[in-house]
Amino acid sequence: MSASSPWTHVARAAAALAVGMGVGRFVHTPILPLMHNQAGLSAGAGANLATANYVGYLVGALAGILLPSLVRSRAVLRGSLLALTATLAAMPATRSTAMWGVLRLLAGVVSALVFVVAASSLLHHLRGHPAHLPGWAIGGVGAGIALSGLLLLALRSVADWRVAWWASAALTALLTVGAWNLRPEAVAPAGSGKPDSAAPRTQRWFGALLVSYSLEGIGYIVAGTFLVAAIGQGSPGWVGDGSWVLVGLAAAASPALWARLGHHWSRPTLLLAALVVQAVGIALPALFGGTAAALGSAVLFGGTFLGISVLALATGAHLRFPRSVALLTSGYSVGQVLGPLAVAPLLHHGYHRALLPAALVVLAAAAAAAVLRIDFPHHMVVIRPTAPPRQRESTEDARTADAGPDALAPHSAN
Repeated sequence: MSASSPWTHVARAAAALAVGMGVGRFVHTPILPLMHNQAGLSAGAGANLATANYVGYLVGALAGILLPSLVRSRAVLRGSLLALTATLAAMPATRSTAMWGVLRLLAGVVSALVFVVAASSLLHHLRGHPAHLPGWAIGGVGAGIALSGLLLLALRSVADWRVAWWASAALTALLTVGAWNLRPEAVAPAGSGKPDSAAPRTQRWFGALLVSYSLEGIGYIVAGTFLVAAIGQGSPGWVGDGSWVLVGLAAAASPALWARLGHHWSRPTLLLAALVVQAVGIALPALFGGTAAALGSAVLFGGTFLGISVLALATGAHLRFPRSVALLTSGYSVGQVLGPLAVAPLLHHGYHRALLPAALVVLAAAAAAAVLRIDFPHHMVVIRPTAPPRQRESTEDARTADAGPDALAPHSAN
């Protein structure tokens, strides 16, 4: 592939997302049982480490929103990739829970910066290309999860928790090489990104969407943090790490799958369906023991969490609500901070007890998404001043080019 090929950009963005999210943020999930058994980490302390990481992610996401220049900086991207690798490598250097918390906090900040740079780059440089291209790039999150899961599955019988962190840092460094030359978003032209004053009032639908996505942040992150530990308590040794590999493989393919489903069903319908499927997947290990339930849970969870994010952000963009991406991301991030804190009192008797409340919260998110479907404005009509004849074609092109997150989203109104 040439350097200017869209697939080259997809590969670099996928590598960046694999670093920032798949490994840097979520590798804590399969390492948690090792730290619990070998480093004396309590269940409550594990929840606190997860919370520190999610607080850092919220800080990094807000920094990307408040300081747009960060999103367009190659230096920020490269510095964040290197810093993330360093935080992973430093975890075995101490046994202090407080220091682990600081390192996971810093990892969360730089993970968020990597994500916002990579996501903004995708929306900018792949604008006008088929929707499956950015879908495969977003699947890099799942690829990173699968790679880290495979790595730990290979190491679990021959290494301890320290080697697991060092090996994860080495994997991050390797993926960083692939992401190093990713082109960030270019500087926006003057006057672009202004809110559409002619857009209809859509507060009712956006309010339901914000509630749904914030609740999803609470429920999904509990599963994303404790699923492997919960499965490992009731299944053979390999199933916990193996389930995390399945989560990653399902997540890698899911964005392209949801994009294809979007040719037949509307965003609110797909969002409702994905939330219900995810709730079932999270509840399975809590309701049924055994390998089949564990692996089924991994596939259902992995196949929905990225799709839900893409669908929710695209729905907000479709509604043309001012700063929809910023508001939705903030609600989702706050939910992720609250999730581990909310279930921490339940962890004293095992991780399974956290999964059922998480599934119920995701079902509540589905109920909010069902409200979103009532009289949803599938076809937004925006009245604009009529352009002169020679400018009308370029105006239509500009509307298409400004699709933003809609480029990743379904367009059917079923």
